[in-house]
Amino acid sequence: MVHAPGAEKKFVAEGSGVERLPVMHNDFVILGPKADPAQVKSATSMNDVLHRIANSKADFVSRGDDSGTHKKEKSLWQAANITPKGSWYLAAGQGMGAVLQMANNKAAYTMSDRGTYLAYINKVDLGVVYEGAPPLLNPYSVILVNPKKHPHVKTELAQRYVDFIRSEEGQHIIANFKVNGELLFHPDVIK
Repeated sequence: MVHAPGAEKKFVAEGSGVERLPVMHNDFVILGPKADPAQVKSATSMNDVLHRIANSKADFVSRGDDSGTHKKEKSLWQAANITPKGSWYLAAGQGMGAVLQMANNKAAYTMSDRGTYLAYINKVDLGVVYEGAPPLLNPYSVILVNPKKHPHVKTELAQRYVDFIRSEEGQHIIANFKVNGELLFHPDVIK
C-alpha cells in the first residue's frame, strides 16, 4: 500500500513493481494554531497558503522523512516556487503522530493526512486552516513487487491481499471506516 504516485510510477517503470492499482483516497489538510499567525484561513489557493507561511516565517513542521506525505509536501513547496529553509522550517524526521505533537507544542503549521489528524484531534490543539484544494488529494494504490526481480517475495500472499483490498468486500470496509463519525477514506475501485 503506497501513496506517492510519482515514486510509484517510477518503481513500476524500473521493473521493481508489476502494476500500480488504485485502492482508495483521502486528502491532506493544512493544520495550524488557532491564532493563525500567517492568516492561512483567508488564503485563496495552496500556493497562497505556502507563501503566507514562508513570508511570515511562521513555524512549519515537516515530516522530513521521505515518506509519501513528505514527498507530497515537497512537491507543493516546489509548485509554489518556494525553497523552505530557515529556523521557521522544522524537519522532524518522524512519523505523522510525532509531527502533530511537535506542531502542537510549537503552535506551528503542518500538513497531515486527514485520517491521522482525526485520530489525534482530541490530543492536539491544532485546527484545519486549509482544505479541499485539488493539490491536497491523497490517492492510495497497491503494487505487487516483481518476483522476477525480487524472487524472495511472497507473491501469492501479496496477490491475495491485493484481490481482497480491491474486492467488493474490501472496498465496502474502506467505505464504512470512520473515526469520530467521519469517513477516513473513499474507495476508488467500487463506488
